Amino acid sequence: MRNKFALIAIMLVMIFQMVSFGQIQEPAKWTVELSEKDVKVGDEIDVVFKAEIEKTWHTYSNDFDPELGPLLISFAFEENESYERIGEVKPMNAHKEYDEIWEGEVSYFQDHAEMRQTILIKKLPLKVTGTFEFQSCSDETGMCVMGDDEFDLSIGESADVVSANPKQDTTALEKGASSSSSASGATKDSLWGLFFISFLSGLAAIFTPCVFPMIPMTVSFFMHSDENKAKAKFNAFFYGFSIIGIYTVIGTVVAITLGANFANFLSTHWFPNIMFFLIFMIFAASFFGMFEITMPNWIVNKSVANEDKGGLAGAFFMAFTLVLVSFSCTGPIVGAILVASAGGEVLMPIVGMLGFSIAFALPFTLFAIFPSWLSNMPKSGGWLNSVKVVLGFIEVALGLKFLSIADQTYHWGILDREVYLAIWIVTFTLLGFYFLGKLKFSHDSDLPFISVPRLMLALVTFSFVVYMIPGMFGAPLKALSGYIPPQSTHDFDLNQIIRDNAGSGGHMTTDSHTAKYSDLLHLPHGLKGYFDYEEGMAAAKKLNKPVFVDFTGHGCVNCREMEANVWADPAVLKILREDYIILALYVDDKTELPEDAWYTSEYDGKVKKTLGKQNADFQITRYQVNAQPYYCLLDTDGKDLVTPRAYDLDVSSFVQFLEEGKKNFKNR
Repeated sequence: MRNKFALIAIMLVMIFQMVSFGQIQEPAKWTVELSEKDVKVGDEIDVVFKAEIEKTWHTYSNDFDPELGPLLISFAFEENESYERIGEVKPMNAHKEYDEIWEGEVSYFQDHAEMRQTILIKKLPLKVTGTFEFQSCSDETGMCVMGDDEFDLSIGESADVVSANPKQDTTALEKGASSSSSASGATKDSLWGLFFISFLSGLAAIFTPCVFPMIPMTVSFFMHSDENKAKAKFNAFFYGFSIIGIYTVIGTVVAITLGANFANFLSTHWFPNIMFFLIFMIFAASFFGMFEITMPNWIVNKSVANEDKGGLAGAFFMAFTLVLVSFSCTGPIVGAILVASAGGEVLMPIVGMLGFSIAFALPFTLFAIFPSWLSNMPKSGGWLNSVKVVLGFIEVALGLKFLSIADQTYHWGILDREVYLAIWIVTFTLLGFYFLGKLKFSHDSDLPFISVPRLMLALVTFSFVVYMIPGMFGAPLKALSGYIPPQSTHDFDLNQIIRDNAGSGGHMTTDSHTAKYSDLLHLPHGLKGYFDYEEGMAAAKKLNKPVFVDFTGHGCVNCREMEANVWADPAVLKILREDYIILALYVDDKTELPEDAWYTSEYDGKVKKTLGKQNADFQITRYQVNAQPYYCLLDTDGKDLVTPRAYDLDVSSFVQFLEEGKKNFKNR
């Protein structure tokens, strides 16, 4: 009986998958609206794109490396005299995580999506039109579908909003958005993550030569005053809150001055990223002892002079003096937090500085309340300078991220993945030798022996170096995916070389002919084939072979899984290489075709201008399916030999599918 239930369950799953792949999928329903209706010339408003996404589906955002594979949502605005775009379309609180298939960090929406484009109104009536494309994928079946929508918004002199609903490709563009709640978990997670990192940075700043010796000095300032103990402790509390307030005000100023609209510029333009890289290198040099970064003396002296006022004013200026005097050690850390947070939401710099200042103020406040703890504090010494040097190595490693962003965005090619990793390997190797006392800087004390903590830190550092070394040969290094360039920038990927040459000695399906688009598109495992339907069918007639049609996409996760787990099987490779003409039709390729190749689709009435659009239209109109992967076996006249199939990792059934197609081709 149990076996019968299991068999029924398996059959239901298979039927569900067949039904799912055998229909037009519409997992995301989009709406487009303007953030304000009552507007005038000179106002800045947002064009708001919102989507309700079906459960177990996700839609990719536009703020990750486009070379990873998934299709980023893209927007094309038709410019006119009534408005001017400010920056680019910005995702609101998209989720980010490492994707094992794409071997990199991707950004996506679940349940709800929201994107915003800020515009400046230059003339009324206002008219905003354009198109956008997106990709949605199922978390359960892995199928991916493409979406292609238009928007038409206008505001007349009466400030009435008119939204035109076009005929849809795969989703329905509706008029009048309902409120979206996308500003939920992702925002909280990112803010809490930044707060935690900033808090740890504040603790690290305490153990620097500029800060640590000031703890007993500061505490004695309160405890030796003529006031009673209770009032001294109150002043100590106020002193701690003043430290928090000063740093939080700095974060607030950054948030108000830069704001959310500045984020795209900071994250993508080469100039700020190069500047941040140089700043990190300067901070690192300062930590290594090359020079000191200090506040001007007149500012420090002015603050010190006000400490003698006593009371709350004295406590505040004592806190302000600490912030100024410790700047040579805390400046690089504070600067790193502000740089990392300025490219996020408005709250991020404020939260970052709040986390840092709470940790930074904590020991001063606690030791002022419990002065007896001072006797248990470790004495100042050379170990404090070691903390600065370690932070210097970390600044060098993290600073490379900003240079990498500029390099990837503008395709300079100066900091590919293996170059980046090589610098990190050398940097952390030097750090390991520093822990062992084999490397010494000008301000370091003599190290007669290695303490156990330093030995443990050296072990951790060298273990990290060993972990990175396979990355030089193409290992994914998943733990570092958010910090190093994507796998696609790696010049020498041993795994890719092995995959690409797995069957290089096989039959050339292209009959020594250079296939159209083969300079842009490729097949896995060294297979040869075609990427244009007419060309592929012509080759099939010439060689009298059946055609294996692969509806695929650059951003199709399941396509990559099928290629890695099913196509790679020797039996499958042999059949594909020897018995079929392979025709890969990419539905998301952006290659624009000559104007005489454009046509208007009978399905949605839109003009199909790109290779991907025409391939997607062919799949939808012929098979009423818009999900990939989708495999069809055709004869030389373009007729189906067997029922097409979709995503299925069962190798034996895929071999049977190919064999049945061969048999039917011979018996036709």
